[in-house]
Amino acid sequence: MSARGMLSVVGSAVGGLIGWNEPVPPADPEVLRALFADLGVRIAPDDAQLAEAVRYFQIRTGLPADGEAGPRTVHLLSRYAAEARELSRIRAA
Repeated sequence: MSARGMLSVVGSAVGGLIGWNEPVPPADPEVLRALFADLGVRIAPDDAQLAEAVRYFQIRTGLPADGEAGPRTVHLLSRYAAEARELSRIRAA
């Protein structure tokens, strides 16, 4: 596992122990597609493709890969999407 992957796992574990500081967005398919789009991943309206993208994201971040967008998955996805948006703002400046 990469260092980034290990940090994600540790961050998830710590976040689960102390509670998340920010509200988790809903696991609505359109919200998930928008979060993936912030990461540069375009997903067709097909639910199977969305589940596969969630499963791949879970594998890459060290979460249990079940393809279900539970609170931990959505939290990490929203955190990475926010970081990607911030990097885009920095590059544009």
